[in-house]
Amino acid sequence: MGTSDGGDIMSDIAELERRITAALDRVGTAITRIGAEGGGSGDAAALTEQLAEERTANAQLHARVEAIKDKQETMVAGLEADVARLSAALARRDGELQSMRAANAALRENNAALRTAATAHLADADAVTSSLESELAALQADRRAEQSEVDEILSALRPILNEETAHG
Repeated sequence: MGTSDGGDIMSDIAELERRITAALDRVGTAITRIGAEGGGSGDAAALTEQLAEERTANAQLHARVEAIKDKQETMVAGLEADVARLSAALARRDGELQSMRAANAALRENNAALRTAATAHLADADAVTSSLESELAALQADRRAEQSEVDEILSALRPILNEETAHG
């Protein structure tokens, strides 16, 4: 149910509640007038019964309005929690992406240094070691990003799996 549907339902319910309250007031006024005019006790009893029925209907309507409000508040709280969780995941993912970019930049620099040393026929052990360390850092950053993605997928699937297990 969209926000506009919830608002329409709430305004419809509020309008019905207003109309029922107005009807109850009219019935109460009629009962008072009949009592003052000395009308028949049968009419007063019927009106009193109608008044009681309208009050019961009004109370039921009020309970339904409260239930709808509670449901909407629960849904909004759930959506807010989802947004917070997704924002945190996005921040983690951004950090991992920045780490991966830095590792890849270092790897490119080291590979360029290795190419330069190779074309000059110079064997530079430090450049080889640095290149291997950069490659390892890039692979580790890639692994963290993949693990984060797997964790996000699993966290999205857990509620669905739990629901299926509960209903299965």
